[in-house]
Amino acid sequence: MATAPIPAAEPRTFWALYEDGSAGRISVVTAEDAPPVLAKPGRVVTEEEHTAYVAELATRRDTHLAEERSRAQARCQEDYEALRAAGVPEATARRLSGHEGDTSS
Repeated sequence: MATAPIPAAEPRTFWALYEDGSAGRISVVTAEDAPPVLAKPGRVVTEEEHTAYVAELATRRDTHLAEERSRAQARCQEDYEALRAAGVPEATARRLSGHEGDTSS
């Protein structure tokens, strides 16, 4: 006796924010309306909350990277100036320090 095929459930998407600071999107195929059990401590949130959190993370990352680049450039400038003050030729001082900026200061 042939049985009728079981209709496939549509995938449902859930968004999660985890206690470790990460975020995730989970797609599940289930007939239940309950949210999925998360694999690590966190909570299920709305898509809007997830999107806002990910945007905030991107902004914080970009700010951090800009600050790091600025500090690295300042270190290169300081090293370059110290090498020049010690009498090292300009081309060598640039190469050793990694300094690529203006040398007028």
